Amino acid sequence: MKTKSTKRVDEYRTDVTLHLIRIGGDIEHIKEDMSEVKEQLTKINGRVRETESSITAIKAIGSTITVVIGVILTWLGIDKG
Repeated sequence: MKTKSTKRVDEYRTDVTLHLIRIGGDIEHIKEDMSEVKEQLTKINGRVRETESSITAIKAIGSTITVVIGVILTWLGIDKG
């Protein structure tokens, strides 16, 4: 025969066990979400790296064109002077 306090202890243990099971499930869900986030972040980092390379190439081409145009205009100015 169980006393009232024993019943309450058993109920408490059951409640704690249920809460721990729920928390364990939540943690697994969070782990899955974090894996997806890491995967997406890796993809984004790859795209950013490619974009940075493209921007660097565009800057280099623009700088070269600017220098060439400047040299040509200077040469034309000296040639007429």
